[in-house]
Amino acid sequence: MQNKINQFKIISLTEGTSFLILLFIAMPTKYYLGEPLAVTVAGWVHGILFIAYALMTTSIAQKLNWPDKYTFKILIAGMIPFAFLLVNKKLSSQPNELEAVK
Repeated sequence: MQNKINQFKIISLTEGTSFLILLFIAMPTKYYLGEPLAVTVAGWVHGILFIAYALMTTSIAQKLNWPDKYTFKILIAGMIPFAFLLVNKKLSSQPNELEAVK
C-alpha cells in the first residue's frame, strides 16, 4: 500500500504543479499576450492529471476505508492552488496513520 501512496504523492505534486502553471503562466499568456494555445495545452495536461488524481484518491480511499468526509477534503484540495502541498505533507508525515483515518 505504501507504493500506492507514493504514486499518489507523485500524482498530487504533478497535478498541483500543472494547476499552478495553468493559473500563473498559461492564463496570463492567453489574456495579456493574446496566445490561447498555452491554455489549450496546459488545460489538457491539467485535466488529464486531475482525473488521475481523482481516480487515485477514490481508489486509495476505498482500500484504506477513509471516511467520505476525509476523501472529500482530499478531492477538494486538488481544486485549490497550493493545497496539494498540504496533502503531500500529510501523506509524508503520517504514512502509518493513513490506514487509521476514521
